[in-house]
Amino acid sequence: GSPKASIPRGQPRPAAGPVGVCAAVLCYRQSRSRSSSCRRASCPRSEVYDALQVEAIALENPLAIFWRGVQVVSSLGRYYLSLRLDDAFGRTDSKTVRERSQELRELLLYLGPCYVKLGQALANRPDIIRDDYMAELEALQDKVPPFPSSEAMSIIREELGQEPMEIFSELTAEPVAAASLGQVYRGRLRSNRAEVAVKVQRPGLKDTLILDMFIFRRLSQLLNNWAQAHLGCNVTLVVDEFASKLWEEANYEQEAKNAQMFAKNFGQDPTVKIPKVFMQYVSKKVITMEWIDGLKSTDLAGLRRRGIDINEFIRNGVQAALRQLLEFGLFHGDPHAGNIFAMDDGRIAYVDFGNVANISESQRDVLIGAITHVSNSDYKEIANDFIRLGFLRPGTDVSEIVPAMETIWADSMGKSIKDFNFRTVTGRFSKLVYQFPIRIPERFSLVIRSLLMQEGICMCLNPDFSIIEVALPYASKRLLSNPNPTLRRELLSIVFSGPPERPVLQWDRLTNLVTLAKQARDGTSIQINQVIVDFFRGLRRDVVNGVETGLAPAKVLQGGLQALTAGDRLRLKDVLQLVELLSPDLTPALAREVADALIRDSVEDVLRERGVQLELEDFDPRDPRNLGKVLTSGELFKLLPVPGAA
Repeated sequence: GSPKASIPRGQPRPAAGPVGVCAAVLCYRQSRSRSSSCRRASCPRSEVYDALQVEAIALENPLAIFWRGVQVVSSLGRYYLSLRLDDAFGRTDSKTVRERSQELRELLLYLGPCYVKLGQALANRPDIIRDDYMAELEALQDKVPPFPSSEAMSIIREELGQEPMEIFSELTAEPVAAASLGQVYRGRLRSNRAEVAVKVQRPGLKDTLILDMFIFRRLSQLLNNWAQAHLGCNVTLVVDEFASKLWEEANYEQEAKNAQMFAKNFGQDPTVKIPKVFMQYVSKKVITMEWIDGLKSTDLAGLRRRGIDINEFIRNGVQAALRQLLEFGLFHGDPHAGNIFAMDDGRIAYVDFGNVANISESQRDVLIGAITHVSNSDYKEIANDFIRLGFLRPGTDVSEIVPAMETIWADSMGKSIKDFNFRTVTGRFSKLVYQFPIRIPERFSLVIRSLLMQEGICMCLNPDFSIIEVALPYASKRLLSNPNPTLRRELLSIVFSGPPERPVLQWDRLTNLVTLAKQARDGTSIQINQVIVDFFRGLRRDVVNGVETGLAPAKVLQGGLQALTAGDRLRLKDVLQLVELLSPDLTPALAREVADALIRDSVEDVLRERGVQLELEDFDPRDPRNLGKVLTSGELFKLLPVPGAA
């Protein structure tokens, strides 16, 4: 019945009780000299997590550290003892496991916000905790007891400098929702009658977080050598990553900025609604946002009553998630059903922007490539993607991992792509991390959590819906149309195999890529003809800028010709299949569009070299009016010789 399966039998296990008590008692002595100057005068508190500052502030009250340590260790120790007794007496039946998982959830609620957030994080960490415990911990996402409303009103008064009813003409007496760090009230502003959601932070939250994270960190330092030897990870680094996200979530001013960034990113997307933030009523502990009057995203009966197209709503949601992850690099880290709503017009609405994360452009490029590697069953490259993303250390021998990954993907894919289930993949992957030195970076644990939640919503609305059926076309389209030279090199490496000096075109991969990209046209604003135009513009830009693609044009042509006779047969059928696939788009109009775009880009480059800043993006040389505008532009006078110049 133990929730953790990451420690193989026969290996030493960390002791819960003695280590925790030692940490609580000894940490004061160990850090006294480093924090003496801060204890003489109370330390200023940063809104960004700083481990040394947290230590200094916590050590201002060593007695609180001791009693909190006793409370935590005694509670966890009793729970740990019950697990050991279950193991000793062989109580591993489903009833016992269910009881222990419920006890764990109730214990985390008792210990407070930090432990609730820890439980929420563990709810989607298959590399740390068992599936049956994960299911119970998911209840921590939106089933947390509220704190008294009288305290919430006091916080509003202190933070905004006015009585609550001077700001709001209406405000619910009790919270409409409660979470680990705060709770939400529904109200209406006096100033403009706008209906709003007012989120108020739990009282004393920062003090609790400081105390708990200090103890967490001291424990992690005591356990770090053991963890690195047996689990292959730096526990202190994991704790610091966790704390950093907590500090961001506890700052509602940062949440307001996150919401504004989301609004900017989705500003031109007609399928997504991001609530407006009323910045004049935002502080570090209070945030006021537009009220979203929508249905909970998993309310299937309600969606049908309002006439919302279920499959279209699901596609819009998955598309929005993919844009966050692969296009913007800023994604919602907590998209459970309580944070995603369906508007009457079918739009998907997000709320609660405290837990967001950034994915760098290079990481987004790797993710896009990884999705296409999945579609092509290129398991060796999938394993190499794990190295590029930080799941495996650089230089790791992937030869043993590749067969295991092939088994995971083959079993998860079933008979067709429609059978793909992301939760099944993570469940099987959790076994893989115990066999190989794999560590899931905190950033990507949020990605996994986000995708699992998104898939869970999809499954509630339509059990037959496959998230990968939307992801593959989207990634293929991005791969073909993205202006980034790195992705263009990735594209060439996918459709050509063999060494650079003798590349061979893979007709099946190219056909698969184009087929998937064409399927994305109904869910995105870019049509396949625009994809083709962008691809050729990108290639021209690479040539002009001297970007190394690794494949010379002559070699590419040679590889294409060799591919025609691969396997000692003329592969005209493959060529005809690709031509037939593209024939609706390969029109004279498209050829003109490609030529015009290449000419415009070339002319712009020449003019830019001469110091002429002239935007020709929408210039059509066949339209006399456009030609007249260009000829009368003052910028063109820069091309004339300067009088008297040598």
